[in-house]
Amino acid sequence: MRLNQWIWAVRLYRTRTMATDAVRSGYVRIDGKPTKPARPVKPGEVIAAVTGSITRIYRVLGYPVMRVGAPEVSNYAEDITPPLPKRAPEDPFQSVPIHRPRGTGRPTKRERRMLETLLTPEG
Repeated sequence: MRLNQWIWAVRLYRTRTMATDAVRSGYVRIDGKPTKPARPVKPGEVIAAVTGSITRIYRVLGYPVMRVGAPEVSNYAEDITPPLPKRAPEDPFQSVPIHRPRGTGRPTKRERRMLETLLTPEG
């Protein structure tokens, strides 16, 4: 089975076109090496695919005949993605909502300096 078909069939990408584009762009690697969409996939190979901001790592277990439902993916692919690290608590200075009424134009130099003091941790 072709690589782009396999990653589409096990639901890593929504469409085969997206799967093919991801392989061509280098977002999908087999055993750490970039590859082509038509490369055959073999059981036991490790496939790393970047989907959004997450790199998912799967071991090939078999070949689905067609695109499978989410509960059946585990029959064809073993998810060996390491757990994501816990996120640090957000900086309170970064979560300050800044609202400027629409139509007021660009901030003046004085307003800009006040905004900068709000956004910098030292301020």
